[in-house]
Amino acid sequence: MPLLINREPVENDSWTLVDEDTLQQSGDIIVPLALYLENQDSLSNRDGRLAVQVNGDDNIDTVLENPNQFPLIAVFFPAVRDGRGFSIARLLKRAGFTGQIRATGDVSHDRLDFMTRCGFDALEIPADRYSEEVHNAFSEFSVRYQGAEDDSRPVYRQ
Repeated sequence: MPLLINREPVENDSWTLVDEDTLQQSGDIIVPLALYLENQDSLSNRDGRLAVQVNGDDNIDTVLENPNQFPLIAVFFPAVRDGRGFSIARLLKRAGFTGQIRATGDVSHDRLDFMTRCGFDALEIPADRYSEEVHNAFSEFSVRYQGAEDDSRPVYRQ
């Protein structure tokens, strides 16, 4: 899947999403939150960096207690109608998270600009939805009425 980090295409991504069968893989891995919580002790002694993937069904309180224990937190969007990932990104930023917030799953052109406004700095776009026009998504709107992570002021205060 094509990956944009800070709105720029990235060719080499060191991160790999793992599941229960590939959990002991070396290198930089992204582990679903439930799997991380089950295997927290064994994962703390491995080589390579460790990140978690959360979704709207996860209770992220344990992540919010110390969000900077992870260099990356991936937020999974299961469907276009599920906007809980936007709220998760805002909660992570408000909790002081300074690492990379990556959008994965159902990431589409019409939501890319708002994803970055909510705090996402990496966007993993499905290959069938990626084209060079994706880069235009970040400049399609010249006026934004509501405040967001990138500028908390509403339009009448700008």
